Amino acid sequence: MDVVIGIDLGTTNSCVSIVENGTPTVIPNRGGYKTTPSMVALTEAGKRLVGHIAKRQAITNAENTVFAAKRLIGRKYNSPQVKNAMLSSSYRIVEGPHGDVRIQLREKQYSVPEVSAMVLQEMKVIAEDYLGQPVSKAVITVPAYFNDNQRQATKDSGQIAGLDVIRIINEPTAAALAYGFGKNIERTIAVYDLGGGTFDISVLEIASNGVFKVIATAGDTFLGGEDFDARVIDWLVSGFQAEHGIDLCQDRMALQRLKDAAEKAKCELSTLKETEVNLPFIISSGQNEALHLQRPLSRQQLEALCEDLVDRTVAICKQTLADAKLDADEIEEVILVGGMTRMPRVQEAVQGFFGREPCKGVHPDEVVALGAAIQGYALVEDQKHMLLLDVTPHALGIMTFGNYFEELIPQNTTVPTSRTKTFTTSRDNQTAVKIIVMQGESEKAEQNELLGEFILTGLRRAPKATVEIEVTFEINSDGIVAVSAKDLETGQLQSIQVTATSGLTQDEIKKMIDSAKDFLVDRRTNDEVDQVQHEAERLIGEIERLFPAVEQLVASSDFGRDAIGKARSVVEKSRAAMEKKDVAALKEQIEGLTRTQRMFKGVVAKTQ
Repeated sequence: MDVVIGIDLGTTNSCVSIVENGTPTVIPNRGGYKTTPSMVALTEAGKRLVGHIAKRQAITNAENTVFAAKRLIGRKYNSPQVKNAMLSSSYRIVEGPHGDVRIQLREKQYSVPEVSAMVLQEMKVIAEDYLGQPVSKAVITVPAYFNDNQRQATKDSGQIAGLDVIRIINEPTAAALAYGFGKNIERTIAVYDLGGGTFDISVLEIASNGVFKVIATAGDTFLGGEDFDARVIDWLVSGFQAEHGIDLCQDRMALQRLKDAAEKAKCELSTLKETEVNLPFIISSGQNEALHLQRPLSRQQLEALCEDLVDRTVAICKQTLADAKLDADEIEEVILVGGMTRMPRVQEAVQGFFGREPCKGVHPDEVVALGAAIQGYALVEDQKHMLLLDVTPHALGIMTFGNYFEELIPQNTTVPTSRTKTFTTSRDNQTAVKIIVMQGESEKAEQNELLGEFILTGLRRAPKATVEIEVTFEINSDGIVAVSAKDLETGQLQSIQVTATSGLTQDEIKKMIDSAKDFLVDRRTNDEVDQVQHEAERLIGEIERLFPAVEQLVASSDFGRDAIGKARSVVEKSRAAMEKKDVAALKEQIEGLTRTQRMFKGVVAKTQ
């Protein structure tokens, strides 16, 4: 059976899981942690670091350590969200060749899907180490409010990482799958998902026959823990500037230290009433005097700094319930997902709005990955007893004459679906029409997201409004859009598979896939070298510790002196193989080292 892994590609942390013997299980990484920081770094020597190891060196290598890449994925460089991200970023964000976002690390520019692929590849390696076999298929989660560009860019990331992404699934929907899996329940639930970078709210109906139906979904793809941290950082920076006249945001290392301290303080205030931010030697003044930052922060102050952010999530919940045509008291269970839902003020706001205490039965950091694995399991096992009916989070349509947005597929339409509408030409003797595909909720075309465009040519010459063009939109189960236009008289047809306009070309993706494969081969080789070297070092250390005692006991006989000589030879050959990083030679020597260690231990044991 094909193993399908479920990956929650998070803004702050990522998580990977599988369904094992019918039970969804989160796979721990080498350090035993169930989540891995979604951080990537490039060292001075050009070595790539991912996860905890990248996070540990972030302060000393701030300019070349990427965090929160998910907030940039599938966005155009000139978008307000990217400009906002640049204000608080310690790494360099630059414009790519397609108007997309690129990240400068050392001498090279990386696309955002490429950076995200490094995190996905780490998830793939974690799963393969656990399973002891290669993994190629995955279900990856995205925020429900991601648009088509962001979804396509996420699929590109999976492809670059060497994964066949068999489904993209919305994060709140994945959480609902994990919540309802194996339970015979009939319930209307709301999933409130406030993570590191994004906010989603989804209302679902779970039926006892295994049907999970999303009724409505909404969100904000630039609202999350990063914004809460930013409020604390701004408060610390303004206080320091008022005291010393120095803007700490101008120093990348200081900014990274502030970010770590803000995140730590925010987390501590979920359980404590007050904490202290203490950053000694944060910066030097013009007189080379070391300055320190030390400020107490109370839970009440944090809540005041972030109150409007919490209010924004509640306003979106209110609108979503209105879209679902439900009252708050009709929601039977509220599930909290994402690390930010640990904040007491967030929990109070959710309880206040829905009028019920949120469910404590799911793990906010793991439930999304578990749901992704359940969906993957259902797809490969062809589980008839589980059916997922999701919706499109944004309305889809085309730009029409006068720069208006003509909606073809309304927001919250169940997918997969297709809709057709007939339009007419707007000018006399018009022989071509440009179909501009858009996604959004505004009547004004320019306020919506451009997904793609194509031209239908070869129209017959005729007075305006007499040539009829049939436009068809199709959305697949990943929420990815295809559009076609047809001249009803001649049958002339043109279509487009909408891909991210700010994304990558197929050539670029192919090069990135090859590069990722090379890295994985090197990584596997280096891992094997490290493992064998570690074992050799352990054995050599123990042999050398026993040498004086063994020498004293056996050196008086010819046999003993010969054994000591052979032992020294094995140790020397092992050290030489270690220096050359010759895995094959070192594996051979480990056999000799193991025999020598056993012999030495036996000699010493006989005298005790």
